[in-house]
Amino acid sequence: MTATSTSPDTPLLIDGLQCGPYDRDVFLQLRAGGVTCATATVSFWEDAVETMDALAAWHELLAANADLVMPARTAADIERAKAQGRTAILLGAQNASPLQGRLGFVRLFHDMGLRVMQLTYNNNTEFGGSCYEESDPGLTRFGREVVREMNAVGMLVDLSHSGERTRRDAIERSALPVALTHANPRSLYDHPRNADDTTLKALAARDGVVGLATYRSICGHYARTLDDWCAMVARTVDLIGVRHVAIGTDLSPKAGAAEFAWMRKGRWTRGEQRGADLGASPDSATDTGEWLTDASGLSQVADRLVEFGFAPDEAHAVVGGNWLRLYSAVLEGGDGS
Repeated sequence: MTATSTSPDTPLLIDGLQCGPYDRDVFLQLRAGGVTCATATVSFWEDAVETMDALAAWHELLAANADLVMPARTAADIERAKAQGRTAILLGAQNASPLQGRLGFVRLFHDMGLRVMQLTYNNNTEFGGSCYEESDPGLTRFGREVVREMNAVGMLVDLSHSGERTRRDAIERSALPVALTHANPRSLYDHPRNADDTTLKALAARDGVVGLATYRSICGHYARTLDDWCAMVARTVDLIGVRHVAIGTDLSPKAGAAEFAWMRKGRWTRGEQRGADLGASPDSATDTGEWLTDASGLSQVADRLVEFGFAPDEAHAVVGGNWLRLYSAVLEGGDGS
């Protein structure tokens, strides 16, 4: 596979969440898909030192493939990557475990390049509740401090795996817009990882963004074809407005059994855990239909949304413009605290 260049007229295409092992082949897939920026996961259950190891490895990987990719710390970096025909990589954590109980680590990890962080992953934590637990205590006192600190440094608060009470508490408490980087409306597909309409409307009211996932387990039939997925986009836009809907595939390039076991189980259980699959066959965990076997398939999305009835400017907002606006609001130095 060879990299493809993008013209200045090609719309920004931003994927708000991916995870898995990356190498040059994956970067080539991103370029073939016309992806301007992707948020890559550096940690799930890792502690501070393990996350620093992952960040160091990412910095080395990006440097070794600088003809294809570049690190992104600001929205301006994403626009620079587009102008240079490269893909910007925004680094994020799917858990706040790297903080290890230390508020000051928010700023340190920001200094090391981390720009997105989920407050919770698949378990309740000292910060708030998970979507998979039987009870959600909401945003804790420590969680409120972390949200305030993330606002101050310019780190995006991600609520994709949080429980509904924690999500709404964080939306209300955050001085800056927040995101669900990879989730769908629960009213369209009933799954605990998806967000209810009340949460999504609260998110939109504070100018946040939801990145719609392509992951079959939380999409159901909306993952079968690109037209099906575009139908989910259209119904979500009807619910909260086009300004607040984007892409967050949850693609896991080159992830295998070991990677999925770590994502789902960490060190906290010896039992079987299938994450979002909830009893589905493990072999079907990443099935998104033939239209998105890897990131190169994202090149079809903008045109198909237009064919589906979106105005070109609306399609461009969904595929990249909405994320860029949110990153501009959040990453450029925080709220001044």
